[in-house]
Amino acid sequence: MSVRSAYDPGVPCWVDLSTTDVAAAVDFYGELLGWRAEMAEDPAAGGYGQFHVGDKVVAGVGPLQNPGMPPVWNMYVSTDDAAAVADRVKNAGGTVFAEPFAVFEEGTMAVFQGPDGGFFCVWQPGNHHGATLVNEPGAFCWNELVSRDVEAATRFYAEVFGWRPHAQQMGEIAYTEWYKGEHSIAGMMPMGEEYPPQVPSYWGTYFAVTDLDATVAKAREKGATVLVDRMDAPPGVFAMLTDPQGASFNVIQLRENS
Repeated sequence: MSVRSAYDPGVPCWVDLSTTDVAAAVDFYGELLGWRAEMAEDPAAGGYGQFHVGDKVVAGVGPLQNPGMPPVWNMYVSTDDAAAVADRVKNAGGTVFAEPFAVFEEGTMAVFQGPDGGFFCVWQPGNHHGATLVNEPGAFCWNELVSRDVEAATRFYAEVFGWRPHAQQMGEIAYTEWYKGEHSIAGMMPMGEEYPPQVPSYWGTYFAVTDLDATVAKAREKGATVLVDRMDAPPGVFAMLTDPQGASFNVIQLRENS
């Protein structure tokens, strides 16, 4: 379903960008993905805003909250009890980076780090449930953990969210698809030797586009770095990019939308 008003617990529901230059990011992603930004007027919001496609909200953006941290796209998993997730994270060998805290009346969030080093967030909805459009051009359509310890991550996310792993071979890559109930909700792949040793495990976000080649060309024009120009995968052709501020993301031309 592309239009969403709620998410089941354990399902990725939101992505947002923490960046060194919010205005530049708004310009870059606005031109690249057709996003319109609405920034919060309340100073207490800390310069946070939301990206829209039409009247649907698809992602968030805000300044880095911790000096020295690199720009990054953050992945949020929906939950009905952020405090209980925090307890499970601790028991499963993860780290609570930020204990659950209220975000006005929008909801409650927390930030965690898995035992493989990957950071992720959870979102307990209040007035805000997450993205109202997914799996369509301009919206996020997939989240994928690139992990330095696949075995540890597999155990951890099964304990924390009840995800069921389905491992499969995709060419030379051992790829894991995670299921919540009967639904495929995220993926994981091992971090290969092509990654510099200082790069930790991370969650990557895929945004759907209508024309991959045109999107990659526009990204180059706007100052992005193309890490992987074009690769084929069962869902479609995709590319890996880094925006001008240094945050990595993926774009994919889904076969179902071609």
